[in-house]
Amino acid sequence: MTRALKLAFWGSAGLVVYTQLGYPLLLAGLDRFRRPREPDVLPGGDDDLPEVSLVVAAYNEDRVIADKVGNALSLDYPRHKLEVIVSVDGATDGTAARAREAGADLVLENPRAGKVRSQDAAVRRARGEVVAFSDANATWEPGALRALVAPFVNPRVGYVCGSVAFTGEDGASNQEGVYWRYELWVRGLESGLASVTAGNGAIYATRKDAYLVVDPVMGHDLSFPFNLVKRGWRALYAPAARATEKMVPTVEGEFARKRRMMSHTWPIIVRGGLLSPRGYGALYGVMIVSHRLLRYASPFLHLVALGANVVLLRDGPAYRAAFAAQAGVLGAAAAAGAVPARPLLVARYYVLTTASVAAGLVDWLRHGTPAGWEAAEGTR
Repeated sequence: MTRALKLAFWGSAGLVVYTQLGYPLLLAGLDRFRRPREPDVLPGGDDDLPEVSLVVAAYNEDRVIADKVGNALSLDYPRHKLEVIVSVDGATDGTAARAREAGADLVLENPRAGKVRSQDAAVRRARGEVVAFSDANATWEPGALRALVAPFVNPRVGYVCGSVAFTGEDGASNQEGVYWRYELWVRGLESGLASVTAGNGAIYATRKDAYLVVDPVMGHDLSFPFNLVKRGWRALYAPAARATEKMVPTVEGEFARKRRMMSHTWPIIVRGGLLSPRGYGALYGVMIVSHRLLRYASPFLHLVALGANVVLLRDGPAYRAAFAAQAGVLGAAAAAGAVPARPLLVARYYVLTTASVAAGLVDWLRHGTPAGWEAAEGTR
C-alpha cells in the first residue's frame, strides 16, 4: 500500500512539474539544435499580397463593433485586398446596424447558432484566399495582418496564430498577462520545431481551402491546429502579428471565463480527435501529450499528489517538505483575497484556473455544452 502511494505521489507530482516546467525546458533545449528557419517574406509588393477576408463573429457587441470595424479598415494592408466581414450570431441589439455604419464590407445576420456557425457562414461568403479571424473586442496593431499572412508564403502552412497581450486597469487582480507571456514563449518554441498545439481567438488565420467545419461546440482555438496538422498542414505562430484585449479584471472572473471555455474544450479532447495519434509525427505527438493532455489532467494530478502526500507525511522529510509547499500555494491563494500582493495573486490565479479545468469537465458532463453562450458577469 505504501509503495503504491509513493508511486502515485511521485508520478503525479513529477508530471505536474514536467508539464509546467520540464516540457518548456525540453523544447528550449531542442530549439538550440534546429536550423534557423528562413524569415517569412511575401514576394514583390502590395499586388503580390494574398486577398484576405477578415471575419468578426459577433453577438450583442454594439458597444465595440464600430471600433473593431474601424480598426480592421485602418490596418496597413491594401484596401482592395481586404474584405471585412461581420457575421452576427442572432444579436438582439444594434450590432449589425453599427457594423454597416462603420463600413464593414459584408454584414451577415444569422440565426442564433453560436460563434462557430457564424464563422462558417462568413467563410462560405468570403472572397479571400486567406481567411483571418478576430474577436470583436480585440485591437490589432497596424502591421498585424501583414505579419499574420506572411507565413502563408510556405505552401505547407495552413494555419497561423498571432500574439495577444492583455491590458487591465491598475489594481486588477487577474494575472492573465503573466500566463500569456509564458504561453506565448512555449508556443514560439513549438512553432519553430513543428507546429503549435493551440491558438487564440483574438488573431489567427487559415487558408480558405484548409478551413474546417467543426462541431459548433468545439471552438477553433484548440480544434484547428491539431486537426490541420493531421491533414498535412503546418500550424505556426507569428509573434509580430500583435493584438491586444482587455482582460477580465478579477481572478474570480477569469475562473468563470476559463470554466466556460473548458466546457467547450473537453468535447474536443474526448470525441474531437485530439486523443487519436493518427496523423501526428513523433515530436508533435509529444507536444500534444505534454502541452495539452497533461495540462488538462493537472487538477486531477494535483489532487492525487496532495492526497497521497497527506498519508505519507510520516515517511520522511521529503514528504513533509512537499506537503508544506502544496499547503503554501493553497494558503497563498486563499490569502490573496485579503492581501492582494502580486505573489499571492499569482498563486490564486494558478489555483483557480487549474480548478476551472475540472469545473468545465463537470459542467460538460452534467449539462452538455451549448453552441451559443452568454458571458459570465465581468468576463469577455
